[in-house]
Amino acid sequence: MRLQGKTAIITGAARGIGRAFAERYIAEGATVAIADINEEAVRATAAQIGAHAIVMDVTKQDSIDAGVAEAVRLMGGIDILINNAALFDLAPITEITRQSYDTLFAINVGGALFTMQAVARHMIDTSRKGRIINMASQAGRRGEALVGVYCATKAAVISLTQSAGLNLISHGINVNAIAPGVVDGEHWDGVDAKFAAYENKPRGQKKAEVGAAVPYGRMGTAEDLTGMAVFLASDDAEYIVAQTYNVDGGNWMN
Repeated sequence: MRLQGKTAIITGAARGIGRAFAERYIAEGATVAIADINEEAVRATAAQIGAHAIVMDVTKQDSIDAGVAEAVRLMGGIDILINNAALFDLAPITEITRQSYDTLFAINVGGALFTMQAVARHMIDTSRKGRIINMASQAGRRGEALVGVYCATKAAVISLTQSAGLNLISHGINVNAIAPGVVDGEHWDGVDAKFAAYENKPRGQKKAEVGAAVPYGRMGTAEDLTGMAVFLASDDAEYIVAQTYNVDGGNWMN
């Protein structure tokens, strides 16, 4: 019960990693609001796990503002934000489209920035010593031949975490990030299919290859990430500012 009495909003939490965060936070004593663009899915998940449901499109400022206001109304305030909403795409540099570029940056970077901004304003106005956790990626630590735009967005998230962390700690708000490695689940099934199309590999081969390459011996799971999310939201992380933690089975060292 390390988060007893705390309130949290988690974006992109109708399924996958976001849902795992929400379930773990609830188990740790927090009151949680899950936000997602998919209204049907977010309401169903919220009902299943005992969370509040918020319909939010992180590419639209009015939707962010309304979602944050609704979370405050439902929970009485926000102590913790996890910026988890994100989208993946890949293509060789010569085939990247403007649409893919604009969409990924709008969700992965703009969504994180402006949701963080809205929640930070609330935390400052209510004198809360809050916690903000951004979801980066090992892809933000290095380039990948077919994943240029996604890698760039996650590098931007790491940079934003550093800048926001330095700026907001003066208000008692700790900003940090988690950089997962390859995480199994329905998301990676889609990633595998995209790689299969460009690398002429059968479905499942890329997923098997990246899993075998993890020093720990397997791909990660959403649950593997929840311990770090709890730690960074807890009092034990009081003196940690502007850091990005790799939780990737040893894929990347820094």
